[in-house]
Amino acid sequence: MYDVAIIGAGVIGASICRELTKYDLKVVVLEKENDVSMGTSKANSAIVHAGYDPKIGTLMAKYNVKGNEMFEELCKELSVPFKRNGSLVLAFSEEEMDHIKELYENGTKIGVKGLEILNKEQILEMEPNINDDVVGALHAPTGGIVGPYEYTIALMENAVANGGKLELKTEVEKIEKVNDIFKITSKDGKVIEAKYVINAAGVHADEIHNLIAKESFKIIPRKGEYFVMDKTQGELVNHTLFQAPTKLGKGILVTPTVHGNLLVGPDAEDIEDKDDTKTKGDRLDYIRNTSTKTTNKVNFRESIRNFAGLRATPDRGDFIVEEAADVKNFIDVAGIKSPGLSSAPAIAEGVIEILENCGLDLKENKDFNGKREEIIFMELSPEEKAEIIKKDPRYGKIICRCESITEGEIVAAIERCFGNITLDGVKRRCRPGMGRCQGGFCGPKVQEIIARELGIKMEDIHQDKDGSYILVGKTK
Repeated sequence: MYDVAIIGAGVIGASICRELTKYDLKVVVLEKENDVSMGTSKANSAIVHAGYDPKIGTLMAKYNVKGNEMFEELCKELSVPFKRNGSLVLAFSEEEMDHIKELYENGTKIGVKGLEILNKEQILEMEPNINDDVVGALHAPTGGIVGPYEYTIALMENAVANGGKLELKTEVEKIEKVNDIFKITSKDGKVIEAKYVINAAGVHADEIHNLIAKESFKIIPRKGEYFVMDKTQGELVNHTLFQAPTKLGKGILVTPTVHGNLLVGPDAEDIEDKDDTKTKGDRLDYIRNTSTKTTNKVNFRESIRNFAGLRATPDRGDFIVEEAADVKNFIDVAGIKSPGLSSAPAIAEGVIEILENCGLDLKENKDFNGKREEIIFMELSPEEKAEIIKKDPRYGKIICRCESITEGEIVAAIERCFGNITLDGVKRRCRPGMGRCQGGFCGPKVQEIIARELGIKMEDIHQDKDGSYILVGKTK
């Protein structure tokens, strides 16, 4: 019996779980995949939005501004990479400048700090690689960039360290309520009981809602594709660069990442298949061509990877954070599209308020420790490196040459994982395989380390999701 069961281990579910472990409660997260951060939370723009865009009075506006302000301290606590690099919304015509002014007025009313409108000269001084026909821009200094999967994984690791429980490979198939207790049944027949349920199932949140409550919203998956550029392109721009929204959409962004790469995308395509994350040549061509409006300096020959993610677009037009109208103690946290990552910390606090209003007894967990330590070897001083290598020689052995990741970091990531770990699971935690060769050199060695540390066969290690085998057996 749990006090609270959370369905979904993306950034929203992980944020809520960690927040709940601050209290003396039994909390469990149910995730259908073999790891956390396997949906939208691992495939997005990695941006902490300033919050000038959402309409006044919406939950998006409320949670975005507050969540943005919380990020820096949270990332310090959790040893997660974060940079407040600021953002620019660029205008290339007087018509687009009118929209820039609207965004400025909207953001100021919402409470976004430091907004200012820049002219052409100011913009090109800050970002000389922007095209010369730029007219003006909205500057939002509170905008930031983060490692989204590192952040989600860190939240869940810290939640588990503070008493939360995580059940992977637990796909919810049925929800019943008997005598005020929810009975949640997974596809493999496992039954979990809880007094309260949080639906944080991303693009599947409408399906989970409909298992227990009357249909009240629909989630439309919106696919966005991206280019990841090599670090040779990483210093092309410093800020996150948006194109001013037009009748045709918000355009394509160009942004640095916290790890020194450059990200270009996404497009926006409403689809029906909630598992479709394939990239397509025509959509990538569109992204490449549209991005040249911002800057023609991106060398797309330096692309090292393409990927696609799905955004959980609600038919209501705003975040859905509420108790279901016809099922007491069932809380929907749904339709959390952009700026969902930015809003996640504030949404978690909002859910706690809803649970308290529903009658959940919140007694402080006096043993809660919000700190999570992670060694990032290449960021240490020579003296600190020498000291760590003296204690553990594995930190002196580079496994991933592109990202300079040591064996010690890989072993530490495996030790912190939630059971068996995949090759991409290690990659998301400490970055071997994220560089120019995309694991061509270090991948086999990381497999060997996983097999050694977990005491399993090389053939039992998957690339990512279950069934994504790498090896099938020895050839000789």
